[in-house]
Formats: sequence, C-alpha cells, structure tokens
Amino acid sequence: MGDGNGNNGGGRVEGPRCVALVGPFASGKTSLLEAILARTGTVARPGSVDQGTSVGDGSPEARAHSMTVEANVATAEFMGDQYTFVDCPGSIEFAFEAQSVLAGSDIAIVVCEPDEKKVPALQIILKRLEDQGIPHVLFLNKIDKATNRVRETLEFLQPASSLPMVLRQIPIWKNGIATGFIDLALERAHIYREHAESEVIPIPDDEQAREVEARFSMLETLADYDDSLMEQLLEEIDPPADQVFQDLVAETRAGQICPVFIGSALHGNGILRLLKALRHEAPGITETRERLGVEKDGEPLLHVMKTLHTAHGGKMSVSRVLRGSVSEGDIAATPGGDSDRISSLFKVFGQQATKTGTVGAGETVALGKVDSAETGMTLSTGKAGFDALFTPAIPQSVMAWSVRPLERKDEVKLSSSLHRIAEEDPSLSVVHSQDTGETLVGGQGEMHLRVAIERLTGKYGITVETGTPKVPYKETIRGKTTQRGRHKKQSGGHGQFGDVVLDIRPLGRSEGFAFDDTITGGVVPKQYIPSVKHGIEEYLSSGPLGFPVVDVGVTLTDGSYHTVDSSDQAFKTAAQIAMREGMAECKPVLLEPIYRVSVHCPSDDTAKINAILSGRRGQIMGFDAREGWAGWDEVQAMMPAAEVQDLIIELRSATAGVGTYSYEFDHLSELTGRLADDVLQQHASEAA
Repeated sequence: MGDGNGNNGGGRVEGPRCVALVGPFASGKTSLLEAILARTGTVARPGSVDQGTSVGDGSPEARAHSMTVEANVATAEFMGDQYTFVDCPGSIEFAFEAQSVLAGSDIAIVVCEPDEKKVPALQIILKRLEDQGIPHVLFLNKIDKATNRVRETLEFLQPASSLPMVLRQIPIWKNGIATGFIDLALERAHIYREHAESEVIPIPDDEQAREVEARFSMLETLADYDDSLMEQLLEEIDPPADQVFQDLVAETRAGQICPVFIGSALHGNGILRLLKALRHEAPGITETRERLGVEKDGEPLLHVMKTLHTAHGGKMSVSRVLRGSVSEGDIAATPGGDSDRISSLFKVFGQQATKTGTVGAGETVALGKVDSAETGMTLSTGKAGFDALFTPAIPQSVMAWSVRPLERKDEVKLSSSLHRIAEEDPSLSVVHSQDTGETLVGGQGEMHLRVAIERLTGKYGITVETGTPKVPYKETIRGKTTQRGRHKKQSGGHGQFGDVVLDIRPLGRSEGFAFDDTITGGVVPKQYIPSVKHGIEEYLSSGPLGFPVVDVGVTLTDGSYHTVDSSDQAFKTAAQIAMREGMAECKPVLLEPIYRVSVHCPSDDTAKINAILSGRRGQIMGFDAREGWAGWDEVQAMMPAAEVQDLIIELRSATAGVGTYSYEFDHLSELTGRLADDVLQQHASEAA
C-alpha cells in the first residue's frame, strides 16, 4: 500500500506522472513518443514524422519543416498508471520551450543518437537538467544504425554529463546489426521484434563474458553511493537483484546517476523496457514537490508549463497540478494577486483538446481562459498568499527582423497577434525601436523567426514584410562654430520674430547634449530661452547626415526680440535655423554602435570563432574557459552592431548548431571611409 501521496514506501510510485522528452535536434524524440503511444495502446499504430501523421509535431509549422517547434503533450496509460509525455523541441533555437516543462516534470528521457557530432548539443541539454536538479535517463536511439560498440559510444558521450552514465543494457550483435539486448539488472536477454514486444531468451553463451563485465561496471558505479554494495563487490559477493534495483531507484531519483537504455524508436525496439523502468524507477509528484520546495499540505497549487492560443477555445495554460485538486469554475490566482476564473479544463493530446472534470495532484491539464497566467508561472486556486516556485530565464534575442504589415488595416491586428505569439513562446521578443521606428521581432535564430512569421500568417491571417533591422547610427561633430538664426515673418496682424546667436561645439563621447546661455541685458527674454532649447533638441533628432545627433554642446550667447511679434514658436524656429546652418559647418561625422559580445562555443571551434569575429570587424578582447562548462570557451570581442545582426547564422554553422552569444551596448565609434559612404547612400535612398 502507498501512503496516499504517490510514494509506495520508497518503492514504485503511484499516481499520475509527467515525463519530458528532450534531446538534440533530429535524435528521434517525436518518433519515441509515437512508439510509446503505440506500445501503450493509446494509438492503433505509430504515426510517422516524415509522412505528417504523428501525434506530436501536428502544427502546420512543424509539419512544413519536419521538426518539433513547440512542446507537444500526450497522455497514455501503462499497466494502470497515467503518464503525460511532453515532447520538447531539440533545436537550440526552440530550447526555451523545455524550461518550464522540465520544472514541472518528474523525470526526463534524454533521447540521443550514437553520433559523436551531437555531443555538444547533448551537453547543453544535460547541463540544463543538472542545473535544475531533474532526474533523467538516456535513451540511446537508432541503435540499429550504430557503427560503434556501445561502450565506445558511452566513452564519447560521458564528457557531456557531470553524472556517471550507467549502461543498463548492452546490445546483442549479429552481423554488425543490433538484434536485441541484454538487461544488466535483470540478467535477461531479449530479441527485438518489429513494433512488438521483444522475445526473452537465455543469455547466449558467446555473450556471457561481455554481460558479466558490463554488469560489474554498472554495479561499480552504483556502489559509489552504497557502501554495503561496495563491500559485497570487494568480497566478490553477487548482490541480490532486489538490492541492485533499490540502488538503481534511489540513485536515479536522487539525480546521482544517468541510466542508459538502448533501442530504436522507429522500429519500436526497447520501448517496453523503457516504460517498465519509468514505472518502477521514476520519481512522482511527491519528489517533484520536494524539488520545487512545495509543502505536502496546503491550498491547490499548479505550475504553468506551456501557453496555447487556440482558434475556438481561446487561451489555454497547460499546467501540472502540484498539490490539491482543481475544478472548472475555480478561481486561479497568480503570486502577484491577479486572478481569473477557470472557464474549462482540458486534456491535451497533440493538437486535440478534450474537456475533462476535476483533476488531482500529479495530473497535467489545460486551464481555459486564465488570461493572467504566463508560462513558468505558479498558480493557486486558494486564497492564501504564495510565492512563485520557478521563474524561467528568458534568453536574450540573438537575431531580429523588422516586421510591418503589407496592408495598413492590419496594423492594430499585428500588434495583438504578435503579443499572442510571444505569449506562447516567451523566447520571442517584440519591441518598438525608438531609434528607427521599426517593430522588431527578436528570437533565437533564423528558423525561430521564420516559424514565428509563418504562424503570424497562417494562424492570424496577417501577411507581413520582413527585413533586416536598421542599425541605430548616430552622428556628432568634430568642429565648432558660431551661427545666427533669424526668423522674421509678416503676414498681416501680428508677425513672427525671433533672433538667436548660438555657439555650437563638440562634447566628449557619451556626454550627450548640453545647453546653457550667457544672455545679459535681456536681449533674449528669459521666457523664450526654454523655447530656444526645445528647438535645438528637436533639430538634433536628425542632423546634417540624417541621423540623431549626440555629444553636442550649444550656448545661447546673443539675440534680439520684438515686443509684439516675438513668441515661443518664433524663437524655437530661429534656433532650428541656426542649428541647421551651423551644424553643416561643424564637420559632422557618422557614429556606429559597438557591442561587447560574449560568444560561447565548444573549445574545438574557438579558432574558427576568432576568425569569424575578426572577419566581421570584431576586436578580440580575449577568451577563456567557460565557467562551469567542460570543453567550452567564452570569447570576448568588441563588434559593430551592423556585423552582429546575422552573426548567429555563421556561429551556428561553425559549431554544429550549438554556438551562441550575448551582447550589450558598449560605446559609439566613428565610422568613416567607404563604409560610412555606403551607410549614407543607403539612408538617402530610403528617405527619397
């Protein structure tokens, strides 16, 4: 009997569980989900990613690109237990999708190929799991295509993990093809059957020695966390099977080891053994509550894993119930005090949502129309105050496109639609640039942005024009001058009169704009001096080169006025005349923004990254080992903003898709010569 909270006296967990499927791009996560759904009888036969018949990857964008671009949810039953599987994207561009999913999951299955080129991508995923303290197992997929022995594969995969990878199975090879496996814990051999349960056979004689060696290696690693097991091994005593399984359960749930299973999702091989391992060894909601710091008793609590906007159901918040039960009509409150009534509860299965009734702790459900809920947020249906359990770290955008609707009537609709898309995927940013007047959509790479635009068109019916964002160039002056500005106009009745003399001078870099006056004797009345300053500031929004002017000082030294015709507007206009005529004489020069860029890349690629940055006018400031990342470097450089805009494409190409960078504005630098001429010519043609 269990204790009513999902923990069966330290043995098998009871109650609904949530399992995240993660892994490098194209490793076979969606195919594994299909194989699991078929093996559990949830679907009649596994769907095909290539043929567009899978439960996962059901969105038009996923189908179009044959890749997972958003988390997909499906619930299945296995041997009387309920499991919700969440298939997360493997591409680094869509990696944020997994963050909030993982926080609310009990365990993650890391799907990986026996391919050394995927190790850096695997390391990124394992590092996230380790940092969040999430128990995980590794499913070594496509074993039928492996060219290395499994031990050799583990040797090149191990550096990606700070936890020891514990091989749970070894393949049975026949003519270079994996035809089955030996379970090292159960000491049983299995022969694969296509999309069917494997056949149990005695361990072949020619595999006995290999099995003994591999099993001892597994036990040695387990013994690192169990002194009694270590003593048994030293005394050459074969430990009982119960003790071996107890150690596997305890060390997996504690996140001390990463068990490794083998199989082929496409052929349905190794699936049943993986499911049985989940059933007996994976933690449940009790352990997940402990990891998140949630008390066993208290008001109902939920964690929002994913936000969806549907055509008919409106906003849905896919959430894990951490504590208590939730019903339709309950009030869901946020830590900030906002609240909404839950309109309906839905079970999500791929692209389908089906209404359901009250759900309890451990279940995964979509809440209807809780508008104040956001991905990663903690919700409660009780009235007691509560703190947020998890706040996802939203990554900085590494690429942006300018977006504008082709039809003027879509301008208002564009804003609300972009808001919904960014709400579904918070790693997309939508900002209005004050410098250039553009609407910018930022994301984690070219494909990330492309999918967002496709969603904008396909889901919301808005056709847009995209482009490379304008660089926020500035201009300043090298010289100084004194200039009179006189505005005089007579057109019947009161006229207009304003007269100023301005000293214009350059300031030091980053000093901005300074204004003062040396007026004596009231030649310019005090009430008009603020208008002079205002006129100068308006002019500085676009200087002689056509860009905002910075680092300029102006002193009002002289002028005159008319008792009847002078006004604020007249002096404002006079100041602008003086600036327009004087600034052209002050040797204007173009300034480009320079960013401080930090590139993260595998150490093997550092030389290539240095060459890329140098080729983009980057000044390498140095590089060092990336803190906390074995085998990775961090390269620091100063780079012009114009060179950073599509940098991520070249970085990813040079690093097997895993390189990334962060940046911040550092300073403005003069741009001269041909590059400056090209910028000015482009700006003039756009203004024409």
